[in-house]
Amino acid sequence: MSLGAYIIYIALLLIIPLWAQSKVKSTYKKYSKVETSSLMTGAQVARKILDDNGIYDVQIEETRGLLSDHYDPRHKVVRLSSSNYHGHSMAAAAVSAHEVGHAIQDAEGYGFLKFRTALAPAAAWGNNLSFFLIIAGAIFGALSLVGWGIALFSIAVLFQVVTLPVEFNASNRAMTQLVSTGVIRNDEERATKKVLNAAAMTYVAAALVAVAELVRFILMFFVGGNED
Repeated sequence: MSLGAYIIYIALLLIIPLWAQSKVKSTYKKYSKVETSSLMTGAQVARKILDDNGIYDVQIEETRGLLSDHYDPRHKVVRLSSSNYHGHSMAAAAVSAHEVGHAIQDAEGYGFLKFRTALAPAAAWGNNLSFFLIIAGAIFGALSLVGWGIALFSIAVLFQVVTLPVEFNASNRAMTQLVSTGVIRNDEERATKKVLNAAAMTYVAAALVAVAELVRFILMFFVGGNED
């Protein structure tokens, strides 16, 4: 890869995630100012959807940070950032319903969620160690280290790829639940989808970057092997 092509490649790796993050933040900011017709807070939305689906063992907690919302399958907790926990907005409803979508997945034993949860520890280790091994292998000319680094990084990439169906499925569940429970009206669906779709782009961007990096490492490994 020429220097110019490499610079373009690195620029794309930086631009794609930044664009996705910018998109989700601007969309969230816009619809955090638009209240739902039901005027339910995010916490109330989450509790209603959970109860309507017969899920009573999942707690709802407020957490710090902006867009730090998540579902913790180990402790059965939906954690909502303060703005979403207390907010009455379209954004708060969408994000809260999405996180509850993960709780419903967990209750139903959704396969991709179970696989992602089981893969998470190995993916974290793989992501942390792979670059050290690849860099060390490249510096010392030890292709075996590069190979091990690629193998570990592959686990982290697999985690990113498996995350996609988990997140899209949670968003689909969120839309269905928001409408069926009466949290939003039919004419509010479009705005809700915009929030959910913008959030989904961050996962797509992360997966694209991870796959691109894996391909680069694999090419580096084979080119280095051929030069020997």
